[in-house]
Order: sequence, then structure tokens, then C-alpha cells
Amino acid sequence: MSYDNLTGRIAVVTGAASGMGEATARTLARSGVRVALLARRADRLAELAAKITADGGIATAVATDVTDADAVAAAADRVHEVFGPASLVVNVAGLMLPNPILAGRDDEWARMVDTNITGVLRVIRAFTPDLVAAADAGHSADLVNVSSIAAHVAFPDYAVYGATKAAVTQLSAMLRTELGPRRVRVTNIEPGLTDTELGSHIDNPGLTDQLGEMFSTIAALSADDVADLIAFTVSRPAHVNLRQIVVLPTQQA
Repeated sequence: MSYDNLTGRIAVVTGAASGMGEATARTLARSGVRVALLARRADRLAELAAKITADGGIATAVATDVTDADAVAAAADRVHEVFGPASLVVNVAGLMLPNPILAGRDDEWARMVDTNITGVLRVIRAFTPDLVAAADAGHSADLVNVSSIAAHVAFPDYAVYGATKAAVTQLSAMLRTELGPRRVRVTNIEPGLTDTELGSHIDNPGLTDQLGEMFSTIAALSADDVADLIAFTVSRPAHVNLRQIVVLPTQQA
């Protein structure tokens, strides 16, 4: 769907090289939003920016690793140079690397914490002044964080991933107390089973097979489903904040 009242807004979307980030960027661009595409894979971002432009949208690719504080700060400078201050930030970038806690995979723990929590914080630090300025000027201002149902539903072997997503959910709630009075909306979205590349990074064959079985028995959400929900959420009147959204496939309990 297209949400025409978003026309003219400037959005920053992390994790834009694939999955929900890519789908969100496309959806927002179709609605007239100028979109800054942030992710590590520069080639994928360039391809997406070209496709959006070919479809009549406006996008710029800004290769960024959210685990690098200097890179995020530089990305903010680049967005301001190309588009100006953002009024919409969508934190999608994340990693899901499940394994039993007894496996002791501190390499995976560090990557998930740095991407799923600290990376989100870096993006928030870089762009929240833009959001506050937009709200002060009387415009809609949105921070959307993509968490997961793993934030509150327990899955064996997903303890650290779930903990990082619980942190995002709690962070969103806390930020709402700080930013809500400044008229900046904060939305936390927790998708269930969604067909993206997220599961492709799992290096545990048993857990890979388990996830595959879920996809074979449940009609999963698509990345476009989540993107449409994000666009709908930020297109509400400025005084309406859809603060916490859990979206599941119908067959998932």
C-alpha cells in the first residue's frame, strides 16, 4: 500500500540491504519519502537505491556498519548533506545467532550485543536530535525499533538473542518517557516468524533444520508485511502513537 501523507519526509532505515529493512525502504519510497539506506553491504545498497530511483522514488545509499561508532556518526553527516535532518528513523539492523548457552559462544554474544543493542543506541544517538527538531517544528517525528517476539517468548537455545531483543523492547519503553513529552513517537515492533535472511547466519545444523521445519508448517510473514505495518504506523496523525505492536503469522501461537 501507499501512504501519501508521508510524502516529503526524510527517513533513515538501517539493515536496508535485505529483508525487512529493504522492504521498509521500498515501501516508504513508494509513499514519497526520501530514504537514506544504511547497511554494511555497499553493493546491495547501490542496487536498491537504483531500483527505488527507477520506480520513481528517491533514495541514497550510505554504507554503514552500526557496530562502528565513527561510521554511524559519518552516516548522519552524509544524510544531512544529501537530504537534511531526518524525521523518521527505523532501526532494523540485527543478528540472530542462536546456540545453547553451554556452547559458550562469546563470539556470537558479542556480535549480537554490539549490533542488536549498542548499534541501535548509536543510531538513536546520531539521529534523535533530528527527530526532536522535527517535532519542535510541528512535524511528525518517529523512532521505530524492530524487536522480536523472542523479547518475551522463550525459545530454547535463543537465550542471548532473546535477551538482546528484550533490551530493545525495554529501551523503546524507556525512550517513550523521554521523547514522548517532546512529541517524538517511539514504536516497538515485535514480529514473529518472518521470511528473511536472518536465519541464514545460524551455524548450528540442528537449529537450522528446526527453523526450516517451522517455515514448512507455518505460513510465515513476509518482509513486505512488516514494512507495510511500519508505514501504516508512522502515517497515523501526529498525536497517535502505536507504541507496542506484536505481529504474528496467523498459525503461530
